[in-house]
Amino acid sequence: MVFGLFSSKEKNLQKLIGKATNKLAQQADRWAALEKLREDGSEDALFGLCKRFAITSGNMVEDQQEKTWVVDVLVAKGQPVLPPLRRFMKNAAQLSYALQVLERVATKEQALEAVDALLADEPPGYVRDPERKLDVIRWMTEWKAGRPETFDRMLPYVGDFDQNVRVAAVDGIADAEASLVGKPLLDAFLRPEEESGRFRRRVAEVLAAKKIPLGDKASAVTPHLVGPVAGFAVESGVLVQR
Repeated sequence: MVFGLFSSKEKNLQKLIGKATNKLAQQADRWAALEKLREDGSEDALFGLCKRFAITSGNMVEDQQEKTWVVDVLVAKGQPVLPPLRRFMKNAAQLSYALQVLERVATKEQALEAVDALLADEPPGYVRDPERKLDVIRWMTEWKAGRPETFDRMLPYVGDFDQNVRVAAVDGIADAEASLVGKPLLDAFLRPEEESGRFRRRVAEVLAAKKIPLGDKASAVTPHLVGPVAGFAVESGVLVQR
């Protein structure tokens, strides 16, 4: 009998999650299911709320309203939301909303631990869809409370396969100490296989802004100052923007 009760409760919960994440359903039906998941408050119910982030309904205004509401509900639950949140992030295709919750609920140490787990699954290199990397890097860029620890975590991605990831990583470390990012950025700028003028320009902007000494690599930099980087020059051993 007890087994039957638990089985019935689980089935009902799964039905609620199904309704809450049905992008073709009427908004009123999704709202009703989301409200019931909030009232349930169990770990599985909170995980079900997280799953609302994974679908996009046809009406973008309604979609934004629901996702923002879920963020606020999860934040209000506090620390108990972290296990289901991390469970969701483990396989989520997009992470931006979940990371908003993480930032508002977790301590700095907890957030960094969660980020490390995500990045362990998304190392620099080729992936078919780099959206998860981009979401994490862009979030770390905005998460000022995570500095300076986040700089070390973003730095390896200046060598990622995807141009957008590389540029996002440079954006993310642009405020780091020159002593930390100078050499890696210069090496990235001079990488023989680099074909993105957009990436080289962004690196050049940071090198110039920080007045990073080019040292014995100054002569190697000059031939690359063409195309999108033509507005830069080497003067007195540093890059300057004309």
